[in-house]
Amino acid sequence: MTIADTVRAVGRWFAGGEQEPDPDPSALGTPERAMVVMAHPDDAEFVCGGTVARWCAEGSEVVYVVVTGGDKGTHDPEMHPEKLAAIREEEQRAACRALGVKECVFLGHPDGHTIDEEELRGQIVRLIRIHRPDVIVTWDAFRRGFNHRDHRNVGILTADAVYPLVRDRLYYPRDEEDGLPSHQVNEVLFAGSEDPDHTIDVTAHWETRLEAVLCHTSQIGGRTREDFLRMREEMIARQGHARMEERFRR
Repeated sequence: MTIADTVRAVGRWFAGGEQEPDPDPSALGTPERAMVVMAHPDDAEFVCGGTVARWCAEGSEVVYVVVTGGDKGTHDPEMHPEKLAAIREEEQRAACRALGVKECVFLGHPDGHTIDEEELRGQIVRLIRIHRPDVIVTWDAFRRGFNHRDHRNVGILTADAVYPLVRDRLYYPRDEEDGLPSHQVNEVLFAGSEDPDHTIDVTAHWETRLEAVLCHTSQIGGRTREDFLRMREEMIARQGHARMEERFRR
């Protein structure tokens, strides 16, 4: 995410609680293993950080895959891509520790240049076969209007990896030669959707999510814990209840 993306995401994060939940927000249950595939460091914390915190607290093993280094997301005239990528990797590792994420894999592709291509698709397929998640969370690639190209392409790559590539053993046969059999992913949750149909209650894990968001110092524009708490109180006043939710398309 760029700083501008993050500012918009902050608004969506709090405004999102004002939408109606689906009839059975807990229907998905707690996965034994989950994987979150995102484009940039900080993406996950804003769109599914509460869900990740909840799953980890309930015993899930969660693995992150971060496709790019986020090496363009700054307005600092003294910053250069290599330094920013290193900063953002450390911020992401700190956020993972706050949430309880088991492992974070950085693929290191350049920010803003993600394309739907064979090598990257194969990297995602291989990681799914290694970690064998029951559920995957990724970006919704099919929303209308503005969408960061990295978000869109990571969503496409991950959806294609899940079906049929990971499932069918003759795709990327080197994996099987290396002892990585095919795998069936049971569920995909698409984050950032304009038409979500599944809601997860993260009220009890909102503070943990906030701790993770605050780790991304380079991206939150100087906002403090008090700023986020004030925004939460304003949202609660508007919506008339204190429930905190994250929404996805299943």
